[in-house]
Order: sequence, then C-alpha cells, then structure tokens
Amino acid sequence: MLEDCKSALERWGGVHQLIDRWLDQRREMLVSFVELQEACDVELEAVEKARIDAFSELLMDYISAGHFEIYPQLREESKAFSDDEALVIADKLLERLEMSTELVLAFDADYASPTRCQHYLPRLPAWLDRLGKGLTERFALEDQLIGRLHAAHSPPPGAQAATRSSSPAT
Repeated sequence: MLEDCKSALERWGGVHQLIDRWLDQRREMLVSFVELQEACDVELEAVEKARIDAFSELLMDYISAGHFEIYPQLREESKAFSDDEALVIADKLLERLEMSTELVLAFDADYASPTRCQHYLPRLPAWLDRLGKGLTERFALEDQLIGRLHAAHSPPPGAQAATRSSSPAT
C-alpha cells in the first residue's frame, strides 16, 4: 500500500498544490497505519490510546480533506472545462467512496474514548485489516478521479515541448 502511495505521488504530483499536499497527508497517514499495525503485531496490549488517536486523527484529516477540499476542487475543475463526462465519473466514484468513509467513521467511533478503546483493543488488528482493504480501494478510486481529471485537463505531452521549440530563443 505504501509503495502504491509513492507511485501515485510520482504520477499525480504537481497537478495542483492542494492535491500534492493531500497526497503527502495520505503518505503520512499510511506510515502511521503501518506503525500501528506493527505495534499490534509486537504486543497488542501495549498499544496506547495516544498512538491509536494519532493514527485516527491523521485518517480523519485525510478523509475530511478529500471530502471538503479535493473532491469539490476536482468537480469545479471539471465544470470549468465543461467536462460533463468527468462529472458523471466523479459522481459514480464519490458514491463508492462513501462506503470507505463510513468504515473510517465507525473505526473512529470505536476508539474515541478510553473506555471504548480498552473495550475494542482486542479487535484492533481485525479493524486495521478491514481499514487496509477499504483504504486500498479508496486510494484506487481517488487516483482514478485525479487521473481522469488530470488526463482530460492537461495539455498533451508534446504540447509543452512544441510550444518551447517554436518560441524564439532569447
């Protein structure tokens, strides 16, 4: 999953500062996710609520940025380019993203208080497995959304080189 994150950053980085920052958030959240999984593997009972909270905060920030910053920005870009096909695709992908959002909110609720955290701690490895699967699908959907808009709204690969070669030398 972390390797996929790196390739997405390489592939979509530079599309827009907002997206770049969001992909950095994704990477940071994934690092925290992997560290939490590793801590569970070493000694589940020793995993502190603060560590779960730190991961959950990164996860919620990432999901929120997607819903309240990135997705609206991408929709606006499609509208600006009169790309109705991209809007239809975006709507379908956003519907599918809702499922993983619900999963994230349920995780956050289960580990919200010290009492709930203690109660659900034995389930943490299974929760992380479910989240891992849900996040993998989410990233693929988000990358499709970004990719569709990036491909449709960027100049063709040779256009920039042709523009540079046809401009007079200074």
